[in-house]
Amino acid sequence: MTGIVPGHIARIVSVEAAGDAAVTVIVKSELGVSEQQLYRSDESRLSVAEKNLPWTFVSPAADFKLALEALRIELGCAFDPMMAVHASNVIPLPHQISAVYEKMLPQQPLRYVLADDPGAGKTIMAGLLVKELLMRADARRVLIVSPGSLTEQWQAELSEKFSIDFKIFSKEAQEQSASGNFFSDEDLVVARIDMLSRNPDYQAKLEQVEWDIVIIDEAHKLSAHWFGKKLQTSLRYELGQLLGRRTRHLLLMTATPHNGKDDDFQLWLQLLDGDRFYGIAHAKGGKVAVDDSIMRRMVKEQLLKFDGTPLFPKRIAHSAAYHLSAQEADLYKKVTDYVIDGMNKAEQKLNPKMRTCVGFALTMLQRRLASSPEAIFQSLSRRLERLQAKLEDVKSGKCKPVDLSDFDGEDFDEDDYTEEELEKLATKILDSQTAALSSKELEEEIDVLKGLAADAEAILRSGNDCKWDRLSELLQDTPEMRNPDGHRRKIIIFTEHRDTLNYLARKIGNLLCDESAVKTIHGGTNRDSRREIQEEFNNNPSVTVLIATDAAGEGVNLHKNCNLMINYDLPWNPNRLEQRFGRIHRIGQELPCSLWNMVSVDTREGQVFQRLLDKLEQESKTLGGQVFDILGNALDAATLKELLLQAIKYENSEEARNWMKQKIDSDLDSEKLKRLIAEQSNFEQAMTPDMVYKIKEEMDKAEARKLQPCFVRAFFQGGFQSLGGEMRRRGNGRWSIPHVPAIVRE
Repeated sequence: MTGIVPGHIARIVSVEAAGDAAVTVIVKSELGVSEQQLYRSDESRLSVAEKNLPWTFVSPAADFKLALEALRIELGCAFDPMMAVHASNVIPLPHQISAVYEKMLPQQPLRYVLADDPGAGKTIMAGLLVKELLMRADARRVLIVSPGSLTEQWQAELSEKFSIDFKIFSKEAQEQSASGNFFSDEDLVVARIDMLSRNPDYQAKLEQVEWDIVIIDEAHKLSAHWFGKKLQTSLRYELGQLLGRRTRHLLLMTATPHNGKDDDFQLWLQLLDGDRFYGIAHAKGGKVAVDDSIMRRMVKEQLLKFDGTPLFPKRIAHSAAYHLSAQEADLYKKVTDYVIDGMNKAEQKLNPKMRTCVGFALTMLQRRLASSPEAIFQSLSRRLERLQAKLEDVKSGKCKPVDLSDFDGEDFDEDDYTEEELEKLATKILDSQTAALSSKELEEEIDVLKGLAADAEAILRSGNDCKWDRLSELLQDTPEMRNPDGHRRKIIIFTEHRDTLNYLARKIGNLLCDESAVKTIHGGTNRDSRREIQEEFNNNPSVTVLIATDAAGEGVNLHKNCNLMINYDLPWNPNRLEQRFGRIHRIGQELPCSLWNMVSVDTREGQVFQRLLDKLEQESKTLGGQVFDILGNALDAATLKELLLQAIKYENSEEARNWMKQKIDSDLDSEKLKRLIAEQSNFEQAMTPDMVYKIKEEMDKAEARKLQPCFVRAFFQGGFQSLGGEMRRRGNGRWSIPHVPAIVRE
């Protein structure tokens, strides 16, 4: 009988009547012998049991097989130690496999620094790590924090290479959140570091959620410093502390982990482990102890392919100097005098934020002056027009202040903005900010601007452009510009300003007698168009020149058929030199890479750049090319900017000129550079041929054990057709699906 002993079949041993409506029964089941009283009301739950085996084999065999195959596929990662490699659209290299599968995955929890050189594929390593954690069910919620210019690149690469769909956090996304907290709504998120670090409301929402893994790109921006015994932390550092508390795994990614100061380095490592790196480095009387359990760093010169040969080819840098014409030199002097006069007035009259604002505007004007006649003419014309409008408003009493809420005067850093944002900010500030405090002073400045704009227009109309003449000479007469068969090689030309980009596109199109041979990428180029231009430049033989602003300095790979580059404008941040060079000098490049830096020997900032480039070339020969690896540490962006501004303001001061020369020579001194290389070597690891062979052997074993595609295909076909789906073969490895059943669609 069933129903007497819950969940079990019972055999009735004896029955004894207990009146008209009850019986006493003795039953025997798997639980033993028992006595129970049954009533008429119990009849509905009692039934005669059929004698069957506890397990039967009467279900459809095909369904049973599909269920087993589904379970096997779900547990595939238990048998394939490199399943993310086999399930992704990437071909990883030895150092990438080593980082993910030997260093990071075994650590529970993971608190780690990935500090390989630029171009070594750190994004690929992070993607493999995330994919592996997701497939092993060791992670579900992932947050990636990066500079604003890289958020879309992260989203695109994770989607294209790893089929992982991340959502980008934005103000609009937060406002549309159903729960009021976007971070709790989404499991896979990419966010901008400064959007989070500068907004307490967003930080409060982050405090309410937990993450399985947080990845912070360009993590060296999370800085803190000791001033005596007083600790000063940046907003980004405090964000790093918050995220470290709210996640189980934390990965910091940067190519420049050490800025040469052990105290700062130890503070930075406290983001990973506050106990291990507690205190002040110099107070402990030694260097910060770092091993491969906390950090992995490899430089380009040490990376190998699977065949044991070097991964990266040689790189060669040249200076392409040129002189200004008399007309250009006269305009340069007049505009520079205007810039210096404006800076001096701002320092005397304005508060710190407005002083910084005007200084930024005038600095941008100076940089556009050095870029091209088109850039300086357009900038002067726009500024003249806006100041004339401002004068009319002042006279009519309707003057409205310019909204500068998006300009952080005290902690302004160009690298915190995407190029499109920086272009808009620069235009707004350049066209409106002035040190003039009265209508009379404004009228005087407008008169000066009218003369400058007229001079710039005269040069533009005359076609007298010595910088362009030097570029034209490079493109036509340099042997490296052509293949042995005489065909033109592909080349990328970097400029800082969109006006110059458009100017060069016209000039080079005319030079080559083919406008279609020239393509451009700038901050306003959307992601899809950028991808199309990149594909056309890489694959269309007739497209030979790509002109780009620094929007292509990150996230655009141009090494497939290009090994030549020209810096038409030199950046004021030395790290951007390496970022630009990294577009062609990266994984997959087979040819030596050549770079030409265009410098005017007649301008004040040009003389600083010339001294810097000469010193770099000299030290690069001494150090076997490794100077590129530590350039950002030896001469940071703030130092270079200070040198350039000093050169502009104090050209006639012999004392200032001597100070600038000594500063460059001391910062790029051979002994100092060797010390920086040695400091980095303290935590560098190198790939050896034996290590590469071992990794290759492990990959071959994983390939043999992986879930083969034929089984996945067979499972899909069987499951899809069993639900009523239709499939038709359309050739080798190709199928069409004319009908998808409702149960699958839903």
